[in-house]
Amino acid sequence: MKNDKAVVVFSGGQDSTTCLFWALKNFSEVETITFDYGQRHKLEIECATSIATDLGVKQTILDMSLLNQLAPNALTRHDVDIAHEDGQLPNTFVDGRNLLFLSFAAIAAKQAGARHLITGVCETDFSGYPDCRDVFVKSLNVTLNLSMDYNFVIHTPLMWLNKADTWKMSDELGAFNYIQERTLTCYNGIIGDGCGECPACKLRKAGLDQYLAMSIEGGA
Repeated sequence: MKNDKAVVVFSGGQDSTTCLFWALKNFSEVETITFDYGQRHKLEIECATSIATDLGVKQTILDMSLLNQLAPNALTRHDVDIAHEDGQLPNTFVDGRNLLFLSFAAIAAKQAGARHLITGVCETDFSGYPDCRDVFVKSLNVTLNLSMDYNFVIHTPLMWLNKADTWKMSDELGAFNYIQERTLTCYNGIIGDGCGECPACKLRKAGLDQYLAMSIEGGA
């Protein structure tokens, strides 16, 4: 894969930034694509741009504001509180988001001569989102190949990892401190360790604590 070109679906969060470092290690040429869909915090786009610039990676930002109109929810509305009731999808789930993101990323990748798409979706710690499942990604991969008569490969380096494993991967890639300090995962728009209260921050911190505990035990 080292001589191939790849496009990373990039938000500037922990998962996509880990995938970006993974892509830089595994491909000779890497670009990022970031989507502006009216997300709760514009800082997400600024954070992604800052990281892409810092790492010397080309970034394309696409306007996906139509998604905001079609599927309003807690990620796109400041007046909607984040909630997750048992037996229901979290209200941070955006219908069609990964379907559209990967489809548009594929169109951009083909124009750029890239056959590899990388996304940070994960079935292990996926918060119940159906479009983060392996079966969805594999299905879409086939559909994209057929729709454009072009052989894409969608890579999901985090698919079977929990958050502790993701922290471990970032450490193995030499990016642990960078990802801890520079990425934005928090639903309340706080870079780094975040607010500590929203579901994304709690998941991130639980994984970090687990990984650090494992590291201490392993070094004991």
